This record gives sequence, C-alpha cells and structure tokens, in this order.
Amino acid sequence: MGKKELEVVKGLNVERYMGRWYEIASFRSAFQPKNGVDTRATYTLNPDGTVHVLNETWTNGKRDSIEGTAWKVDPKSDEAKLKVRFFVPPFWPIIPVTGDYWVMYIDENYQYALVGQPSRKFLWILCRQTSLDEETYNQLVEKAKGDGYDVSKLHKTTHSDTPPESDGPQDAKGIWWLKSLFGK
Repeated sequence: MGKKELEVVKGLNVERYMGRWYEIASFRSAFQPKNGVDTRATYTLNPDGTVHVLNETWTNGKRDSIEGTAWKVDPKSDEAKLKVRFFVPPFWPIIPVTGDYWVMYIDENYQYALVGQPSRKFLWILCRQTSLDEETYNQLVEKAKGDGYDVSKLHKTTHSDTPPESDGPQDAKGIWWLKSLFGK
C-alpha cells in the first residue's frame, strides 16, 4: 500500500512567507555539513514571481551557503507546492539539482512552518526565531508523523544566542560541500 498524498497548505501568502526562517530541526541532508550550526534560509520575492533562496549554515566559525530559486509547481493552484533549484557545486555551479518544497503547515501568524516533500526523505521545522517552544515543536513532529514521516530521523539544529551576520568568513572554496558528500 502506497503512502497517502501529503496535505499541503492552501492559499499560502507568498509575500508573508518571505524573509528569514531558522531551521529548528530537519532530516540530515547530504548537502549540509554534519556539524553545521545556526542554519537558516532567507527568501526574497523576485520581480518575476519566483523566490530567491539563500541557505546558510556555519561550520567551525565559517559561513557555508548556497543560493537557488523556488517557484510554484502549478501557478494556477492555491496549493503550497513549490520546486526549488540549486546549482552545485556552489564553488563552480554547473549542475542543477531540483527538489520539492511543500509547505505542509504554517501558523496563522507565519511564525513557524513544517516543510517536506512527497518522498518523505526531507523534512524541516522552521521558525522566525532561533527557538520554538516544546509544545509547538511536538505538535509539528506529531503532524509529520501522521503524514508518514519517520520522525526518529529528526535532528535538532543548534543555534547561537546571537545569530551570526551573513557577512562572516566564507568558505569560498566549497570544501564543506565536498566533505558533505562523504558525510563529514
């Protein structure tokens, strides 16, 4: 028996969704350093209606980042089903990698969200702040579990008391990306 179709947010206000989101927890990705902290995403609406994506994380005091573009799968639908494309490796971006980004839940004030995709290999709990109260966190975990995710794979993200600025030292060589391929 196959997994049921993921339910997603309907009527997502894309303008309200823009801005900075901190990763509270996620399934580890091969494209993220294992020891990354202060992981966050910043979304900016482009004039053509697509979304500029900036994902950042810090490893050993250095900023690792990758930029991409997101867009609605079906512009006529009110479902929050998006595609996101990054070019890798970040130090010589030539290979497009496209994935699903489905907003499964967002609170009415657009302060926290649950994001996944239909294969259930990726899951993110996001918040506008660097922390989320335990009750809300547990509710989002239960929603993900009810949607067929193996929530035992969730890894909480460590955040500093004072989040770093984006203009910190950059890993310009992309070494983090190469290391991530080998799970380091």
